[in-house]
Amino acid sequence: MELKRVVVTGLGAVTPIGNDVKTTWKNVIEGKSGAGPITHFDASLFKTQFACEVKDFDPTNYLDKKEVRKFDRYALLAIGAAAEAMEDSNLDLEKEDRNRIGVIFSAGIGGISTFEEEVSYYAMNKDKGPRFNPFFIPKMIADIATGQISMIYGLHGPNYATVSACASSTNAISDAYNLIRLGKANAFVTGGAEAAITVSGVGGFNAMHALSTRNDSPETASRPFSASRDGFVIGEGAACLILEELEHAKARGAHIYAEVVGVGMSADAYHLTASHPEGLGAKLVMRNALEDANMKPEEIDYVNVHGTSTPVGDISESRAILDVFGEHSYKLNISSTKSMTGHLLGAAGGLESIFCILAIQNGIIPPTINHTEGDNDPEIDYNLNFTFNKAQKREVRTAISNTFGFGGHNSSAIFKKYN
Repeated sequence: MELKRVVVTGLGAVTPIGNDVKTTWKNVIEGKSGAGPITHFDASLFKTQFACEVKDFDPTNYLDKKEVRKFDRYALLAIGAAAEAMEDSNLDLEKEDRNRIGVIFSAGIGGISTFEEEVSYYAMNKDKGPRFNPFFIPKMIADIATGQISMIYGLHGPNYATVSACASSTNAISDAYNLIRLGKANAFVTGGAEAAITVSGVGGFNAMHALSTRNDSPETASRPFSASRDGFVIGEGAACLILEELEHAKARGAHIYAEVVGVGMSADAYHLTASHPEGLGAKLVMRNALEDANMKPEEIDYVNVHGTSTPVGDISESRAILDVFGEHSYKLNISSTKSMTGHLLGAAGGLESIFCILAIQNGIIPPTINHTEGDNDPEIDYNLNFTFNKAQKREVRTAISNTFGFGGHNSSAIFKKYN
């Protein structure tokens, strides 16, 4: 069976540094941080009092006020990103077979704010018996954004959510890619969304000592590959890609951003939350993606790393890159865009895939910000080009996006300039 080719024909994003793709890309290239004091709740007694929040997002741009109340924030962000991507793709649904367009959207956690609200309400009113909002369950579950996107556009193709912690949206993209190339669908709306800047989200990650506590300087707190890094900065947002079978896209005259040429998945099988110190799973997932793409390591130009700014994770990923790419490692551009957006958890892979695609389109690599001279970790090889502090222009033919999740889930996707 000859596998079909898959291309990207639409992009959408709602992020801490912009509520659309154009603004987000401009700010990430300029090295702007989205971090600031938490406004979603009173964090004054928390170890971490800052995050990368989405600003000025108005869900009534996409749904009426009555409908908005039916959805958790994560789903509303997803709907916003999907709306931009669908418009960008210029898909004329009146002319399409909607049975062959699906939705695979991810969330690592889902409706955590809804869960908090309902449990809090019950705790305050438990003497009156269990009283819950009838929308509690559908607002909370991690697949409801997927279902709602399909309802908005009347899409009857394969429809489900992927949940693999911070690898979730790369897994969603991978599944969409594989189903299209197997001929199971013509197109997919895919990506991820997350909105976990909540009392339990921040409190839970604080309890694990996973978050930076640099409250005096939120904008510089996410500093991947620097010796002074002390944890990730939690973010929120959504990212959406329209993947499409190549001949289908060409037949309708679609704008093609890039081609998806390979995906990889693996498991660390090591620890609940920590990556393998030698990056065993990270090595395997990149090799699997390269094999799937039938590419050699030296054909990659840019690696958008998982790079969360955690003490162990950054070391293990840099070691994995050196092992997989060998001497070519020193010719790569490497960057962690989480230094600006924060860590979007289940939405991270979708957004970072968009950055890979736009790097290919525009011939420029986003930076890794917040590194200062001399702030070097002896366990990291600084002969690698981490694209510190300033974007770098170069031709980007191919780029790989890495995402790794709690539970040892690893997923990578490779994007290539379309010819």
